[in-house]
Amino acid sequence: MASGVKVTDEVIAVFNDMKVRKAQANEDEKRKRKKAILFCLSKDLKNIVLDDGKEILLGDLGTTVQDPYQHFVKMLPPDDCRYALYDATYETKETKKEDLVFIFWAPDSAPLKSKMIYASSKDAIKRKFEGIKHEWQVNGLEDLKDRHTLAEKLGGSSVVSLEGAPI
Repeated sequence: MASGVKVTDEVIAVFNDMKVRKAQANEDEKRKRKKAILFCLSKDLKNIVLDDGKEILLGDLGTTVQDPYQHFVKMLPPDDCRYALYDATYETKETKKEDLVFIFWAPDSAPLKSKMIYASSKDAIKRKFEGIKHEWQVNGLEDLKDRHTLAEKLGGSSVVSLEGAPI
C-alpha cells in the first residue's frame, strides 16, 4: 500500500553519504560522518525529511556521546513513529564489520494515524535506500534497550561485540 509520500533529495544525499565510506577521507570529514540519523514525515505529511537535530556524528563519539547505541535509543520519540539509519560497528568471531541498519520505529504508544502513514510510506524510503542489508521494525523500547537484539539482527550468535562493547 503506497501513501504517495515523497523522499526528499536531502534524505537520499544523507543515505548516500552514510553508505559510501571514503577510505581517503581526512579527519575533519570523518568527524562529520553520520553514525545515526532520524527521518520523519513533513508537517503536511507529503515528504520524508530529516528530523532536525536528531543525528549522531562520528566526531561526537567519545566527547558528547559515550555509547552511540544508547544515545540513539534516547533520540527516538516515545510516542511517535520515525525512520532511522544506524551505522553499526560490530565484530564477529572472524572479522570487524560496519553495516547500515534501516530501522522503522513504530512504538505502541504512537497514534494509530501516524503508524498507518509511516507503515504505508516505508516502501518509498526503502526503495531509495538501495543496498541496505539489515531492516528492523521496532515497536517499543523493550525491543531496543538491549544491544543483544541488534547484534542478533546483524549476525546472530556470531557477533561478539557491538560498538566496541562485548555482547
